[in-house]
Amino acid sequence: MTLCRRFLINTILHECHDRIYYAHLSEDKTLEKVKSCAWWSSWRKEIIGYFHTCNRCQSKTRSTGKKFGPMIHIQEPKYPWEVVHMDWVTALPPSGDKSYNSCLVIVDRYSKTPIFLPCHKDDTAMDTALLPWSRVISHTGISKNIISDRYPKFTSALGTLFTDCLGLSHYSQQNITLKQLD
Repeated sequence: MTLCRRFLINTILHECHDRIYYAHLSEDKTLEKVKSCAWWSSWRKEIIGYFHTCNRCQSKTRSTGKKFGPMIHIQEPKYPWEVVHMDWVTALPPSGDKSYNSCLVIVDRYSKTPIFLPCHKDDTAMDTALLPWSRVISHTGISKNIISDRYPKFTSALGTLFTDCLGLSHYSQQNITLKQLD
């Protein structure tokens, strides 16, 4: 291992990362390669910076996550219960005579009125579909739009069938209104 002088650092980085026989090593492998042959006071920080500014490496970096579609602008409702937000609050301590451990929260976008429906975390998609029907929709009428996160019970085949049968638009996106309520 060699203690490096400032003017040699770029040469070392080039030799350990860019040379044809190293083929633009990953960040970790570049760190290991430099660590085995040289050292200077801010070596780790400079190697990471060098790696993240390497055009060839950054152009080959692929996104590993799911591609998200564009956010949809939803018009402000003109009357109460036209648009609702739905989300779950889970991991609650069991309470009530049926030991409820979750809560389905439905918020009217127009008035910001919340309704809290106790439920169980392991309720089926059918239970989930019936809960707002029996406790909310029967009093408020059918909403035009439901906004929710990508929760499996909303995106399941039954959830899709529920919204299709009622002629609802379902928007799976960040549920800002409910996050603000929390």
